[in-house]
Amino acid sequence: MKKITLLIATLFVAFSCNNDDDITPVQDPLVVAEFMPNLSELNLFIGNLGDLNISSRAFKYELNSQLFTDYAHKQRLIALPENTTMQYDGDGLPIFPDNTVIAKTFYYNNDERDLTLGKTIIETRVLIKINGEWQTGDYKWNEDQTEAVLDLNGSTVPVTWIDADGESNSVNYEIPSNTDCFTCHHTFDNATPIGPKLRNMNFQVNGLNQLDEFVNSGHLIGVSGSSEVSSVVNWENSSESLEDRARSYFDINCAHCHIEGGDCETLSTLRLAFESSLEDSQIVQRKFSISLRISEYNEGFSMPFIGTTTVHTEGVELLQAYLDTL
Repeated sequence: MKKITLLIATLFVAFSCNNDDDITPVQDPLVVAEFMPNLSELNLFIGNLGDLNISSRAFKYELNSQLFTDYAHKQRLIALPENTTMQYDGDGLPIFPDNTVIAKTFYYNNDERDLTLGKTIIETRVLIKINGEWQTGDYKWNEDQTEAVLDLNGSTVPVTWIDADGESNSVNYEIPSNTDCFTCHHTFDNATPIGPKLRNMNFQVNGLNQLDEFVNSGHLIGVSGSSEVSSVVNWENSSESLEDRARSYFDINCAHCHIEGGDCETLSTLRLAFESSLEDSQIVQRKFSISLRISEYNEGFSMPFIGTTTVHTEGVELLQAYLDTL
């Protein structure tokens, strides 16, 4: 009886001490800010890799206007080193600390009418800031959707999916080489991100302003809130002006090359950043060339020069409607 009493007392003490206040929560492993052979080794995701469940060490971000990539969907995330933040530096890119990891995963839903039928993940593009400079790398997913392997050479992947109208679509999706990545992701001689400019992220996501959420969560400092930052418009939003929608489309799809220091700086007079005036943009002077080069896919001639293999029907309709007003 004494042994039983002692056992009960011991268990009581153990359970009474094991309350929620005494439990140390299990944390996800730190993100690895280097180009490991396999995507799983970066610790950007938890659980089954193909589920794309983002680690608590990273956070998702969205863009108000999105780059067209042969109708692929994209999941975007940023992983900042522990106890660091992005720093406000105007309406463009914030200042990212060293060892920041930015990742963008490209995938197709197998059937847009029924998302329970799964998706086909093609690639995860990664930018890592190392010693003040951005470096690029690309991870190609295997057929089993269980891992992605670092591949800097690029390749072509045939993809088939069913769209929201029940139509079957096929594309020979081109995964860029590391050289291709630098072609778009550079200003002068420095590699740089394209999408996560503050003006591109300044909009409502799930009923809350995304920049305000970044400020409130401690991911962004140097600015008190979204009201201090300008914003591009969603080019798909028909309630916005035609000009703003078209200029927003140009900004996200074309301006990374058609700016000072961009890949097309000396090849074209076009300057397509959203903030460029119409006069400085040279859109009026080049409108016939723009119309010709976006309306058909002809490798080596069509625009964008790389990154797509099909005509973006909806984008062309928007730009053509705008060009017709000039």
